[in-house]
Amino acid sequence: MISFIKNSLLPGSLLIFSLLASITVHAAGLLTPVNSGLPELEIRSHKVTVIIEDGFATTTVEQVFHNPHQQDLEALYSFPIPDHAAVGEFIFWVDGKPVIGEVVEKEQAREIYQKEKLAGHQVAVTEQNDYKTFEISVTPVKAGQDVRIKLVYIQTTQLDSGIGRYVYPLEEGGVDEQQLAFWNNNDTVTDQFSFNLQIKSSWPVKGVRVTRQSGVQISQQNKRLWDVRINNMAGTAASEGTPVDGNRDAKLEQAVNDMPHAGKLDKDIVVYWRLADNLPGAVEMITYKPDTHGRGTFMMTLTPGIDLKPVSEGKDWIFILDISGSMQGKYQTLAEGVKQALKKMTAKDRIRVILFNNQARELTAGYTSASRENINRIIQKVTAIHPDGGTNVYDGLNMAIKKLDSDRTSAIILVTDGVANVGITEQKKFIELLKTRDVRLFTFIMGNSANRPLLENLTGASHGFAINVSNSDDIVGRIMLASSKVNFEAMHDINIKISGVKTTGIQPEQPGSLYRGEQLVLIGHYWTDQDRQAQVSFNTRISGEDKQYHTRFIFPAQTTEHPEIERLWAYHTINTLQSQIDNYGEDADYKDNKQAIIDIAREFSLVTDYTSMIVLEEQQFKTYNIARNNKQRVNTENQARARRAQQAPASRRVDQNQPMFSGKRSYVGGNGGGALDFWSLLLLLPLLMFFKKPDLQC
Repeated sequence: MISFIKNSLLPGSLLIFSLLASITVHAAGLLTPVNSGLPELEIRSHKVTVIIEDGFATTTVEQVFHNPHQQDLEALYSFPIPDHAAVGEFIFWVDGKPVIGEVVEKEQAREIYQKEKLAGHQVAVTEQNDYKTFEISVTPVKAGQDVRIKLVYIQTTQLDSGIGRYVYPLEEGGVDEQQLAFWNNNDTVTDQFSFNLQIKSSWPVKGVRVTRQSGVQISQQNKRLWDVRINNMAGTAASEGTPVDGNRDAKLEQAVNDMPHAGKLDKDIVVYWRLADNLPGAVEMITYKPDTHGRGTFMMTLTPGIDLKPVSEGKDWIFILDISGSMQGKYQTLAEGVKQALKKMTAKDRIRVILFNNQARELTAGYTSASRENINRIIQKVTAIHPDGGTNVYDGLNMAIKKLDSDRTSAIILVTDGVANVGITEQKKFIELLKTRDVRLFTFIMGNSANRPLLENLTGASHGFAINVSNSDDIVGRIMLASSKVNFEAMHDINIKISGVKTTGIQPEQPGSLYRGEQLVLIGHYWTDQDRQAQVSFNTRISGEDKQYHTRFIFPAQTTEHPEIERLWAYHTINTLQSQIDNYGEDADYKDNKQAIIDIAREFSLVTDYTSMIVLEEQQFKTYNIARNNKQRVNTENQARARRAQQAPASRRVDQNQPMFSGKRSYVGGNGGGALDFWSLLLLLPLLMFFKKPDLQC
């Protein structure tokens, strides 16, 4: 259990961050005996290594568990699925030697696992449990012995308003009661936990911050190369490291040094980094094309400069708040964020607040003006609520859409863990509901077990955006980040055209909208047998007016630097195919999507809803006629990483000769006015969490 103290504004601060309740979280990443009634295996060591470079992060997790019991066991290792992460490497040590897993269809993998288990052979299988967790079954774990596993996953890392964010999930999401009954919360590492993250940025980095963790050391090698380390030995206290971002006053220094040692794997690790000010908008690209005459893969990141004006007219804001039982432990975080959002409304705005658990009800009597008196009254009602009941997301969304005022600009803010289990739960029905009205939906996705696929599909269908929120996040900063977008124009109906080079399979297929400070990442295939210049056009609409941006740059005929982006392309393509299945069900146009997902997952060795990764004793792969394709792919990726590790951070910008965007990048709080920006909140966070003062009256 983690207990957070009540906080108020410090003198001179403009915002507060309060967590008003004790929050029970369940640590993930435990190896638990199956069907034995015995407690979890001891976690001897937990080592995490993260490299963030060139628009994606590679996370390597190595753990050693010990079986203290006097019998051999079968065990289950479970951890939350990180945001947009593709698992491509799973290694299980068999007879003291590392064996790389291979991907086969899910039913086949489970069948092989059971056969090998009955035969007494060492075997492990990695499976995806819907959108919630990856689960690894291991057998046998020998009595009195250690078991060692290694997992590698990759994910794109986008910057938002010049700020990057990486989350290493350690909290079980707490939305599945069956799963909760399975956990006993043995989250202590008996020997050592280490977390080592390196940022290799193509642009200068101004500062790095880690929230709510002890034992943090942050160091800067140069403007583009930063290291974050957390090394907690068992029983060793440590303090949070200095953010290396300006001077730190003595009171703040003392506050964080006096923070208690966490010592357990029960809080997400959230790392933020901020780029230097006044950087230009740009186009960056990395590629992988080992064969001159074969298929290549590219990942292109487009970062517009400031080209979006503030929106001055009043808006209608509809807040849909999840008060179901699964929000216990998260609701006060939600309430504090809503409180800060309401305080930012203007006198021209109107507000509605809808609550839902088993069914929806309206907290406000229709729209109410955003006067200070009304806002204070709403805040008091919202913070007094105690979550319980089921989760009828559809009913809440339906109530909001039915009473929209077509004469005013409207924005729907949905805050939920997104596990719809009451009423209508089919994603297809949600999409159909959203299509009945022209409205932007913005979602705050709470916790690691939230139904991200559902919520991200809904926001995409309405051309809104989704923001993930961890209990270890700065919810006020995340709210500020979102409000800074909604209060400015946005780029809608984006269309990217590439001519001069053959391209196929570009993801996302329909980019939709881009809000202030956001980046657009495109991943696709290309063909050219020589270095060839292509023209790239970015077409969009801003406040009803057509805008075009153009540039030219080279697509290389051969490059071997970034083989991982093949898996990233496969992951995003699979996501699109799965979204179509979820959105349209058994529609004839999408009946082959499942097989397409299986084929892509097997080719690029990814764990999905329909494929798993199996580890066998080496000779058994031949017995089951399983080719060692992933072993070869992993070796290729590791060789490329080793080469990149010897290189200094490099610019990946490709539009220097013909810049696509004019102007500088947009930053939260970058327009002056004295407002406390997101980054300032992150720097103040330890102080806000340490000092206990009477809460301010609303």
